[in-house]
Amino acid sequence: MHQGRNPLSCMTIPISGRLGVGKTSTSAAGQGVTCVRGTETPRLIVGCPLLSAARLRSEHISGMPVPPATLSRREWVHATLLSAAAWVLPGTRRWDWPHDPDQQRLQDWSGTLRGEHITGDQGSLGAAAARTGELASGSPYQAGTLDAYLRHGGNPRSEPLTLSLTRFDCVTLVESCLAVGRAARTPGHVSWDRFGREVERMRYRNGQRRGYSSRLHYFSEWISDGQSRGLVSNIARDLGGVADDRPLRFMTTHRESYPALSDARMYSEIAAMERSLDQRPRFVVPTKCIPSVSDRIQTGDVLGFATEIPGLDATHTALAHRAKDGVLRVLHAPLSGGVVQVTSSTLAEYVAAIRHATGILLARPVYGS
Repeated sequence: MHQGRNPLSCMTIPISGRLGVGKTSTSAAGQGVTCVRGTETPRLIVGCPLLSAARLRSEHISGMPVPPATLSRREWVHATLLSAAAWVLPGTRRWDWPHDPDQQRLQDWSGTLRGEHITGDQGSLGAAAARTGELASGSPYQAGTLDAYLRHGGNPRSEPLTLSLTRFDCVTLVESCLAVGRAARTPGHVSWDRFGREVERMRYRNGQRRGYSSRLHYFSEWISDGQSRGLVSNIARDLGGVADDRPLRFMTTHRESYPALSDARMYSEIAAMERSLDQRPRFVVPTKCIPSVSDRIQTGDVLGFATEIPGLDATHTALAHRAKDGVLRVLHAPLSGGVVQVTSSTLAEYVAAIRHATGILLARPVYGS
């Protein structure tokens, strides 16, 4: 796809984030929590149903971290050297270091949301998420990060929680923006752990991280699961969405593209998950209908770009963005553009230009409990 692929990994094969040295604790599910705020850049894009197997084999990313646009070169060099040291020196823990760029962004961005009164009782979560996305503009795109632990010998039956606020793929950008918005609304200090909990309850089925198969790989399930727990409201049907009841089998039919599926148990669990979605039709607002409903789409609404690719529901995800000029555009982390950005084209124009696109899945985020 031209914006990354995945059954919810950016739709770039199951979700991304980024793996590095971070704090590891234990969640209620008894699994390690890797608060990744640095280092390893995946050399090969994998695990995303949205990328063809051939592309997965051939597309590489530079191993050198890219300095975030909002950091000075001096700050970036400092963070990079500390990250490298953490790989060499046993016991080095990045969360103890001052001037951590991820931690700093969390504090700065939550402070901005509060200072601009976006998180008050009258503000919407969508507005807070979109504002966070604006603050993230220029941050580098990085694919395959949620599966990086597998390439380092990790066990898919015990998946770490991977987090970053300095680089994103399309799905981790959406999750991170929503998580910052929710965390900033809570009185008091916004901790990294609080941010992590907010990401975790969106990323995993029923909000419980129980290994690779509990991750919400298909974006339509990300929406339906979130709606069942009061995190989002699926509004596609209300905006003229039509049912798409094709079976989702992309992951199991492209098993070789997903390292975790080499594990027989993981393969079986993913296959069972795919079958369970057969009775849950997805509602897609057709491409040709988007111009007529654009005025009903709000800033911060979550977009999934539906596709006709067999076995797959969406190939990319983003936030709707309406600036002061009133034009509805797309705020996203595109593989093709390399950094978080707002499109120059309108939402309708953007969707019409995507190969194999059939329309959009659409969810309105809510603060929930």
